[in-house]
Amino acid sequence: MGLLEGRVAVVTGAGGGIGREIALCLAGEGADVVVNDLGTGLDGSGSGDSPAAETCRLIEDAGGKAVPNAESVSSFEAAGRIVAQAVDTFGSIDILVNNAGIVRDRTLLKMSEQDYDAVVAVHQKGTFNCTRHAAPHMRQAGYGRIVNITSSAGLRGNFGQTNYGAAKAAIMGMTFVWALELGRYGITVNAVAPAGLTRMTENLFGGAEAPPDQNPALNAPLVAFLASEEASYVNGQVLGRTGYAYTIFQTPRQVAGMWQEGGWSPAAVAEHFHEVLGQHLQPVGMPAHPLLSNKDAGGS
Repeated sequence: MGLLEGRVAVVTGAGGGIGREIALCLAGEGADVVVNDLGTGLDGSGSGDSPAAETCRLIEDAGGKAVPNAESVSSFEAAGRIVAQAVDTFGSIDILVNNAGIVRDRTLLKMSEQDYDAVVAVHQKGTFNCTRHAAPHMRQAGYGRIVNITSSAGLRGNFGQTNYGAAKAAIMGMTFVWALELGRYGITVNAVAPAGLTRMTENLFGGAEAPPDQNPALNAPLVAFLASEEASYVNGQVLGRTGYAYTIFQTPRQVAGMWQEGGWSPAAVAEHFHEVLGQHLQPVGMPAHPLLSNKDAGGS
């Protein structure tokens, strides 16, 4: 028996890439899966159900059970229908993986309001929408596993991704809040910052073949564990992957402090900042893969 035998999962954005690999892995561990994918391009344009249907075919060919769903997570009502399909088809929803996303990369000086709103609507609001509909079912059942897909772009920053980084950082914040709110009902909420070569990152290697440690399937076992009963003690955590290693992030926390009786003047802050707090300034940006040049890593 697999880790997820008898469980029902919804995986959004599972028509390809990391989402498809997660759906395949969950099904391989015994879960019945609703495979959601709008079938859009990377920027959210166009739609169709063929990517979700193809993932379902792969699951069924391997002996699993899956149904496709082509609703948009950015719509509150449509997200409700995604969750309802799981309940109506398989009888429950035990696992929700909020993976759906689009990118519209621009530097701040070139980013339009539409670019910003479209990305936030899918990543941030889509994560809220699906969780808001799934959580009542999980609460009633006294059990649930929610895995939110975040990104180092939000945890560390990445050039040209104001919209994406903001949404992914918000997903981290929602993860912490929901872990506090839902933990009492037997529901765990964690976040994963995955890595891997997908449509979203295919330009990073400048046409060169990606190394084996960029296989998006490498993320899936960690998600499957977090989605299982075995991970009941893991709640409110942000995990990630670097190469063949799974990693864990710690929340922004105070690491140093400078104190002065009665408080500070601006001049006194300027005089002492460098010798106390200035010793702990953190680097900004995602670490580049060793095969990438600075230009490749920077974006545009």
